[in-house]
Amino acid sequence: MNQGTIRLILRWIHIVFSIPILGYIYSPFDKIPNYAPATRFVFVPIMVLSGLWMWKGHLLRRLTSRRPAKQDAAAKLLA
Repeated sequence: MNQGTIRLILRWIHIVFSIPILGYIYSPFDKIPNYAPATRFVFVPIMVLSGLWMWKGHLLRRLTSRRPAKQDAAAKLLA
C-alpha cells in the first residue's frame, strides 16, 4: 500500500471519529454523561493518534525502518 492511500485512510478515520466529538460538544447538557466515556476513551484517543500519525508518521517510519539513517539520507540525495 503506498503512502498516499495510507494518508487517505488516516484522514477519513480522523474525520469520522471527530463527528461524535462534535456531537458531544453540541449536545444538550443533560445528555453529556451518556457520551462522556466513549468520547474520552475511544474517539479522542483515536483522533489524536491518527492526527499524530499524519503529522509525524514519517519520523516513526524512519525510526522503524531497517536501514540506518545515513543510508536513508544518501538514498534521498541520489534520488
